[in-house]
Amino acid sequence: MYSTGWCPYCARARALLERKGIAFREIDIETDAALRAEMIARSGRRSVPQIFIDERHVGGFEELVQLERAGELDSLRQTEKT
Repeated sequence: MYSTGWCPYCARARALLERKGIAFREIDIETDAALRAEMIARSGRRSVPQIFIDERHVGGFEELVQLERAGELDSLRQTEKT
């Protein structure tokens, strides 16, 4: 998950992932222009958070919540592990 320390949506995404027991690596782009450029290149977006499950771009916090509400987050995790 690409994020910054001050972003409230990053904090919400972090909390959801932790609550679901989903391990994640956080990439802080706040002070690293190269990491920010990497995020933009991978996602096509400039806002944070940008969330990837394995190599699949999930999107931001809203998309993560939509997956959870639709019951697809757990199945996505299972699919990515196989």
